[in-house]
Amino acid sequence: MKTDTLTPVLTDNWDAERSWTLASYEGRGGYGAMRTALGPDFGGPDAIVQAVKDSGLRGRGGAGFPTGMKWGFIPQDNPKPKYLVVNADESEPGTCKDIPLMMASPHTLLEGVIISSFAIRANHAFIYVRGEVLHVIRRLQRAVQEAYLAGHLGKDIHGSGYDLDVVVHAGAGAYICGEETALLEGLEGRRGQPRLRPPFPAVAGLYASPTVINNVESIASVPSIIGNGAEWFASMGTEKSKGFGIFSLSGHVVRPGQYEAPLGITLRQLIDLAGGIREGHELKFWTPGGSSTPLLTTEHLDVPLDFEGVGAAGSMLGTRALQIFDETTCVVRAVLRWTEFYKHESCGKCTPCREGTWWLVQTLARLEKGEGQESDLDMLLDQCENIMGRSFCALADGATSPISSSIKYFRDEYLAHLTHGGCPFDPTASTAFAQTGASA
Repeated sequence: MKTDTLTPVLTDNWDAERSWTLASYEGRGGYGAMRTALGPDFGGPDAIVQAVKDSGLRGRGGAGFPTGMKWGFIPQDNPKPKYLVVNADESEPGTCKDIPLMMASPHTLLEGVIISSFAIRANHAFIYVRGEVLHVIRRLQRAVQEAYLAGHLGKDIHGSGYDLDVVVHAGAGAYICGEETALLEGLEGRRGQPRLRPPFPAVAGLYASPTVINNVESIASVPSIIGNGAEWFASMGTEKSKGFGIFSLSGHVVRPGQYEAPLGITLRQLIDLAGGIREGHELKFWTPGGSSTPLLTTEHLDVPLDFEGVGAAGSMLGTRALQIFDETTCVVRAVLRWTEFYKHESCGKCTPCREGTWWLVQTLARLEKGEGQESDLDMLLDQCENIMGRSFCALADGATSPISSSIKYFRDEYLAHLTHGGCPFDPTASTAFAQTGASA
């Protein structure tokens, strides 16, 4: 498979002057794929769905479900209206790819929304944006206004006979609304809590009608597939994880930021592109897909960053939020902070998550202070095991991931907290922990 180091497609125009404007976007060929898709020669909605299937595009929001297959689940014989909902509620700790994409080039997303809505025969699309990012909301609203004024949205788009209205909806600041059914609840004006499935959104989603819910990056990738062809997209990436993706590097690297590359690239390659680990330090642990994915260590530097490769290593590719931590970071404290986040963001609907995350925080906080005992580690793992797979949505499962994986790789560091009566680190001395004799 083709794995050139960088493949700027979604990020290609980010350095253009006023890249977020319609004029700048169209100056680089923007909305050409939309005209192709809506034109009489392409083959209509079914041809678009088939092209996305052929491309091998998988959901870029974390789950990696084949996008074209998801679109194919929409029952076209259902008389109810069809809806497209874009999940732009980017709230996962470490994830920062969709917000810069919408800021730098909102029309990339809008063009994808138009093509995708046409493919599933939807006349209404919603972009559900995290409420805290007001600057993104304003930029999207302006882009939608520009698209209406240019005739890209509204009635009879460019004489195609196709009508589409797009609504930018601001969420109310809940991490749980990144879960697709909780997002639908919020969009309908109710408290954001996951729905019991079935029925699935494809059958009874928004307003009990057939609904497709996709991540920003998934939808934004569609214009390039239509414009360049499914084979072009499938030529990048790996056998089962096709195409490119935005990898978000944060933490202890020299140049943190967004790196767009084919799936299957390794962390070692990405760290090199980012200028390496900060001077005088070395990698200790990292997350492949945000804080809800099991953390990995230096032994996984050459794992292919695709769905299968990361899965085989015992973690998940997730949103490709690569948080990089060097040896100065206390893994116990980092895991505690993440767990506190999940406890706070639990919607409280189901007992395993509501009670389980609370107990996880209590146990971790005691260990972090050096007040617990070695048996608490087994109790932590037992708590995680009792939570896994028993909650309404994946929030609780995600909360257990950093805990169980950190105990697997850094059990000695947990024990060092107990023998030292607290964190063995001196934050000002990077080698302090290494001198304790525990493995870092």
